[in-house]
Amino acid sequence: MLNDPIANALSKILNAEKVSKSDCIIKPVSNTIKKILKIMQEKKYIGEFEEIKDGKGNYIKINLIGHINKCGAIKPKYPTKKDQFEKFENRYLPAKDFGIIFVSTNQGIMTHIEAKEKKIGGVLLAYCY
Repeated sequence: MLNDPIANALSKILNAEKVSKSDCIIKPVSNTIKKILKIMQEKKYIGEFEEIKDGKGNYIKINLIGHINKCGAIKPKYPTKKDQFEKFENRYLPAKDFGIIFVSTNQGIMTHIEAKEKKIGGVLLAYCY
């Protein structure tokens, strides 16, 4: 049984990247995972992805382009104020302005950079660089 679908999806992507696969299949599908993948696609970490309906919960097929060094879920999911992002940047990212942390805010899921610009806090979900 899957306890953390976000962690499972990101570890599948990372494992497929490590063995140089060109695509990866993520199952199960959730709106949170789709939003995280959309942000990763906008930031050029992954290529195109599509949701394929199979009648059993669906799955997502992702084209990998080899730009991910590491990605993973943040556990426990820390609630963060607008001025505390730097502490977690130092903890999860290798250098300043290198990589992204996904934050769930009251305005939706976004990167920590966008959350700092909008001056809002949230809950840390995952990281990617």
